[in-house]
Amino acid sequence: VAALQDEKNSLMSENEIMNDRLDQLDDSLDDPNTVVAKKYFHAQLQLEQLQEENFRLEAAKDDYRVHCEDLEKQLIELQHRNNELTSLAEESR
Repeated sequence: VAALQDEKNSLMSENEIMNDRLDQLDDSLDDPNTVVAKKYFHAQLQLEQLQEENFRLEAAKDDYRVHCEDLEKQLIELQHRNNELTSLAEESR
């Protein structure tokens, strides 16, 4: 029991230390002059820029998909037209 109580006290002490470190990190993020805060805000800005770029690329992809579908329809129509003209040319020969 004594060993378990010592272990419990040790873990509680370690937990307090970790919570203090977490609080310090939170405080450093609130101060925009710290290196950690600058890196965090820079990373956040990069994330937002990449999300915007991703959105723009997704929209472009959708536009190209529609354009590709239109070109495929035109190709099919032109193939049919070519077949008709080929058969008419053979008949006229």
